[in-house]
Amino acid sequence: MTKRFEVFLLDNAEKDLDEIYRFVRRHDSAEKAEGLSRNIEQAILSLHTSPLRGHYPLELERLGVLEYREVFFKPYRVIYEVAGASVFVHCVLDGRRDLRDILQQRLLR
Repeated sequence: MTKRFEVFLLDNAEKDLDEIYRFVRRHDSAEKAEGLSRNIEQAILSLHTSPLRGHYPLELERLGVLEYREVFFKPYRVIYEVAGASVFVHCVLDGRRDLRDILQQRLLR
């Protein structure tokens, strides 16, 4: 039987998802925003069964920070932490941006 992890979407991640949705809706269409939101949510839900498959974000690994992992729904990066049987999603970010400063501000306070 596959171990199931409980996945928690933290406030910053919820805000990120809302901002992504609003941006795509405003600049493209409601249908595309809905589809993108569903696909990102599927990537997040996949963490219920296999959170350790994600790799360390390169920006953090270079600093020796190895408690965070990421999965992609390109170009978006879902940054999360596994603690016991729980997964905490910290942020969902556009991978086309320079994320080093954002990750350090949000995760290394």
